[in-house]
Amino acid sequence: MQAIIRIVLFFAPLFMALPVVIWYERRLLAWFQDRFGPNRTGTITFSRTSHLVPGFLRGHKISLWGLPQILADGVKSFFKEDFAPGMVDRLLYFAAPAVFLFPAFMLGGTIPWGPFHVLTPISDIDIGILYILAVSSLGVYGVVLAGYSSNNKYSLLGGLRSSAQLISYELGMGMALAAVVMAAGTLRPTGIVAAQEGPLWGFFPALANWNIFTPYGFVAGIIFLICMIAETNRAPFDLPEAESELVAGYNTEYSTKKWVLFMMGEYVGMLVYGGIFATVFLGGYHLAPFPFAWLAEHYPSTSGLWNTLDYLNGNSWLGIVWFWLKVAVAITGYIWIRATLPRLRYDQLMSLGWKSLLPLAVANLIVVAMWILIDRLYGPVWALGTVVLAAAILIALYKSIHKLNEPEEKKSDERRTVVMNDLPAQKPVLPVEETVPATL
Repeated sequence: MQAIIRIVLFFAPLFMALPVVIWYERRLLAWFQDRFGPNRTGTITFSRTSHLVPGFLRGHKISLWGLPQILADGVKSFFKEDFAPGMVDRLLYFAAPAVFLFPAFMLGGTIPWGPFHVLTPISDIDIGILYILAVSSLGVYGVVLAGYSSNNKYSLLGGLRSSAQLISYELGMGMALAAVVMAAGTLRPTGIVAAQEGPLWGFFPALANWNIFTPYGFVAGIIFLICMIAETNRAPFDLPEAESELVAGYNTEYSTKKWVLFMMGEYVGMLVYGGIFATVFLGGYHLAPFPFAWLAEHYPSTSGLWNTLDYLNGNSWLGIVWFWLKVAVAITGYIWIRATLPRLRYDQLMSLGWKSLLPLAVANLIVVAMWILIDRLYGPVWALGTVVLAAAILIALYKSIHKLNEPEEKKSDERRTVVMNDLPAQKPVLPVEETVPATL
C-alpha cells in the first residue's frame, strides 16, 4: 500500500504538469519571438452598450492567456481520425509509442522530491544512478521500433539516425554522472543529496557542497545539461523530429493519439531530467546552499533564527515546492535554448558528442579519481596540487588532439582571394523577326 501511495504522489503531479508545461512553453516562446496568438487567444471582451451584460462587466476584458488554444489542440488530437498505413507491422507500430513513453515515467522512480523518506522516492535502491542510466537507454527501442515498423524507408533512416544520437549522448551523460558518484561515494540519489549538505570542498563550512559549485561538478553539470537536452530531442538537438531531416524522421507515419504519446514522452522526459539535474547538482529539495544547521550549532545566540531557516530551506513540506521550482527553472532553460539556438547539422551533433563531450567527461572522471586517491594517501593539499597539474595536462592534450583533427585548410593561415575578371562587353543579340508571307 505504501508503494502505491508513493507512485501516485509522484506520477499524479507529472500528469497534471503536462498541459501546464505545454501552455507555458507556448506562452514563453511567443514572448521570446514577439508573437501575439498564444498569449492572447481566448480573450473575452464584454460589450459597453449591451443591456444583457451586467454593469460591472461592461467594457471589461477577461484574458484566458492562450488556454483555449491548448484545449482545442487536445480535443483535436483525440477526436481526429486515427489512421494507420496498411503495410505496417501492426504489433510493433502500436507498441512503439508506449515503449517510448514507458522509460520517461520509470526514470523518476529513484528521485527524492522531498525530505519525507516515508513517501519519497518510490524506491531508494543502492544502484539508483545506475538504474537511471539503464532506463534512459530504453528510449532508443521506441525510436527504432517506430522507424522499423512503419515500412517507410525515410522513417527507418530517421530511426537509425535518432538512435545513433541517443546512444552517443548517453555515453557522455554516464561519464558525467560517474564523476559525481565517485566523489559522493554512493549511487543512491538520496545519498548524493545528503553529501551536498556538507561543507563546500570539504573545508569551507559557510556554504553547502552543492556539486555545481565544485570544479568537477561544474564540468559534469554542463556536460549533463547538454546531454539531457539531446536525450529529450529538444532544440538544438531536435533532429529526430525535424521536418527538414528525412521527412520528420522516425514518426513520419504517426498521427493523432499515437503521435501525442511520443510528445508526452518528450515532455515527461524534460520534467524528469530536470528533477535528476536538480537532485545531482543543485542540492535536491533544498532551496539555498547555506548550512543553517551548522550556523545554529556555532552561533547559539541566534540559533532560533538559523533553525527556522533550516526548517524552511528544505526540511519541511516546502522542500517539495523548492524541488519543483528547480524543475520549473530547468523547463524554462529548455524553452529559452529552443528560442535562441538554431538546429545543428547531423555531423555537428555527432562531432560535439564524440569529439568534445565524451573526452571532456572522461578527463573529468580521471581528475576526480586522482583527487580522491591523493587526498586519502597524502592529504588535501597534495590532492589539490595534483588535480591542478592533471587538469592542465588534460586540457593541453585535449587541445592538441583537436588541432590534429582539424582539416588542412583550417590549419593554414593563407587567405583566399577571389578576383572577378571583367569580361569584354558583348553586343546584345537582337531577336530575328519572323516575316509572315503576304496572302492574296
